Amino acid sequence: QERSSRLSADLFGEDCEISHDQLYELLKYAALGKCHNAAQPSWCRIYHQSQLAGVLVIVLHEMSQLHFYKFYLQFKHLRKVFRHVSPQTVLLSSKLLPMLLYFTGLTSASSDCIPKSSDLQCDPIIRKYGEKKRGLTSYTLTLEEQKKNDYPIKGSPGCKGYIYTECDQQRTDSSPLFGLDCEMCLTAKGNEVTRVSLVDAQGQCLLNELVKPESTVMNYRTRFSGITKKMLLPVKTRLPDIQTRLKKMLPPDAVLVGHSLNGDLQALEMIHPSVIDTSLLFARNEGRRFKLKFLAKAVLGKEIQCEEKLGHDPAEDARAALELAQFFIEQGPAKVAELNLEMLLTTEKLAEVSQNKAALQPQGCRVQKELNETPRLSKPCFLDCLQVTGQKPLLLGRQELDSSGLCQSNMSTSNKQILQKALEDVPLSTFSIIQFSLGPEYIASLLHAGLCEKVRSKLTDMLTIYAGPFEESFCLQTVKKEFGRCGPIRSLAVVTETYQPYVCIQYEMLEAAQLAVESLNGAEVAGSCIKVQRPVTAAMLDCDVLIKELELDVENEGVIYVAGIKKSLTETDLQEEFSQLKDLETLFLPKDLQSGTHRNCCFLKFQTSQSAVDALEVINGWTVKGSKLRSRNALASGHLWRWIWQMNHSSGKQGGNILHEKMEHLSDSDQDLRKKVKKLDQHIKKLYRSLQNNTLCVVLFPGVN
Repeated sequence: QERSSRLSADLFGEDCEISHDQLYELLKYAALGKCHNAAQPSWCRIYHQSQLAGVLVIVLHEMSQLHFYKFYLQFKHLRKVFRHVSPQTVLLSSKLLPMLLYFTGLTSASSDCIPKSSDLQCDPIIRKYGEKKRGLTSYTLTLEEQKKNDYPIKGSPGCKGYIYTECDQQRTDSSPLFGLDCEMCLTAKGNEVTRVSLVDAQGQCLLNELVKPESTVMNYRTRFSGITKKMLLPVKTRLPDIQTRLKKMLPPDAVLVGHSLNGDLQALEMIHPSVIDTSLLFARNEGRRFKLKFLAKAVLGKEIQCEEKLGHDPAEDARAALELAQFFIEQGPAKVAELNLEMLLTTEKLAEVSQNKAALQPQGCRVQKELNETPRLSKPCFLDCLQVTGQKPLLLGRQELDSSGLCQSNMSTSNKQILQKALEDVPLSTFSIIQFSLGPEYIASLLHAGLCEKVRSKLTDMLTIYAGPFEESFCLQTVKKEFGRCGPIRSLAVVTETYQPYVCIQYEMLEAAQLAVESLNGAEVAGSCIKVQRPVTAAMLDCDVLIKELELDVENEGVIYVAGIKKSLTETDLQEEFSQLKDLETLFLPKDLQSGTHRNCCFLKFQTSQSAVDALEVINGWTVKGSKLRSRNALASGHLWRWIWQMNHSSGKQGGNILHEKMEHLSDSDQDLRKKVKKLDQHIKKLYRSLQNNTLCVVLFPGVN
């Protein structure tokens, strides 16, 4: 409940600015993670950071939040794929499979965080088991699979003298699981058991016994088995003793779980009819298998078979295999496929290579390098942190971005050249910064004031409606009351320049103005049949297109606007009234940021878009405590809502003649700018589509300061 309230406050722009330090935290943790002592960001959370394939930061040089609104229609790809994090305009998206990003202030992880069903179809796990969860019996090996993978089979010529467990009872999805693992040494006979471990479904160790081989030991394999000659000297237990004990311990419907369990059963000279082999369960392409150590870390987050230990611990391995099977059964194949284990393994191998290269550098060279470096008094540069890990960040832009030699820096003369170079080099780099620019001919600082006034003017027009004509003696209070049911009014004035009086109303929210146009145009208000329209200006000719695109904005997905709420109603009252709506996730009651009183409207966030559509049909015309409600899809997401509020409460126009001159200059170049921004959006689209899965992508609008 606390998270929900914080989320709703941030979602609609109460307090969601982030600082440069917070952005630094995000990038540092994304690139380095816990293994290099980087802390989780204070304002968001990254889960499974080790599964990140790379980080890409796209910097739009000298462009700001203002540019995003001015060229909203041109940024077609950017606004559909990326989500806003703050009014300083940091846009984030991810091409992620296993990694989930939860940003405090966003309603959910980005839609690209979880792979689409179509993307999973080629995964070997999905091809083998499908996407739906199943019971454990679906994952036990068939007789054919056991034969194919060299399991001891009852009646097989090669299994003469093997002990049958006699666990013949029909298996069900409730049958008990037991983890089994053995350590072996090499004898004159072949592989013989030297240690056996059995654990139950709760991970309790039922058996952990040393076994003396029958034949002379040729190699104890101490590095892997942990077994030494000294350890086996006092041991009296032989293989038949273990076979008898296992046979007694296993219930008639027992399912044995192990990693490459065929080798353990062969060494035990035992036959068991029902097994789950985790090396086959977590399938790979072309019959390859993941090691148990890797699966334990990637899936369970557990470190096993640590190098500082002498040999493997069979109880630990048996428990890991058991927990892997339990994870697979409980989570289902789709969740396992989303882990993208193949990519994780590749990343892990690359990290090992990088560490090995660093270790091979002569110690004297490393010491000399450290002596030659200038002592740092402040926290180390982010690029230095990456260097320690063996990563060399890629920097591409129109100007020299780095002079330290820490990066693969490259200057290009055009955005097109930067894009071509980025398409080649970004997939090879784990951390990239790509800078695009509108070019030196568009000096952002010169145009900023004029651009601000243009955006301000257009948003003001979108918040404004004209209603009329009315009779000469109409009641203004009646008009204010009727239009106030659409949402909070900022100002209302009578227009007297016309033959009959009209009313000019400026709302505080885009949704309120649009609702007035949609619901009151052609209605009878104050005794007159009126027309409701927005101002007709050159800038407003694309207003309908803009409204439609705002409705489809990814941040407005599943969000609806409800007006006509009595101010006497509390948030608790509204929660109770709307509790019958299906899949309602969050209710947000906007407040005046100066007075602290809540408005006569609210926003409702639903878990799905369809639930929001269904709610609109129910709410329109709904009466709550004597007040008739009106609703529609949300238009202004959190960052825009806050910006409009700041615009409405900021000081008036400044700059006089200078501003006028700047605006004239802007008008001359407006069309060319739109083309350049549209091309920039296409560049980002191409670069984004070229990224491999598990890449975090951040787009910065840094502004001119």
